[in-house]
Amino acid sequence: MDIPPDLQIKSSIKPGSVYYFSDEKLTSKNPHFFVVINRDPLSDAVLLLLCASSKIEKKRMWYSACPSETLVEVSPTQYRDFTVPTIINCNVVFDFTISQLIAKRASGLLYFKTEMDISIIEELRKGVLASPTVEHKFKALLR
Repeated sequence: MDIPPDLQIKSSIKPGSVYYFSDEKLTSKNPHFFVVINRDPLSDAVLLLLCASSKIEKKRMWYSACPSETLVEVSPTQYRDFTVPTIINCNVVFDFTISQLIAKRASGLLYFKTEMDISIIEELRKGVLASPTVEHKFKALLR
């Protein structure tokens, strides 16, 4: 029995949900890991996602003027779906609606990954709150 994409997304989405997809908002057309950081993603008007990258030094260079806690390194031992050390940039928040994720899933463009531990999610939220580049409306959803 096939589960409809809307049920797949709505039943899985929570703080720490991780999805793998590509998006036109990224400079790279390759798929990336996106992590949900909302406290209550099913109730919020938008989903706040952070993007992971294996290009650690490049991100550190680009965001060197930002507080160090806005770039969170995660090792493969901390999150098993990462095969290499990875950095999650808390200075750029991607906002999506649940409908947008459902459409990506329905098109076969979004894949589910292992849920990320809440301790990492808390670190990511702190990074977003410390970031000088993130809009206040997004920060308000994390308080």
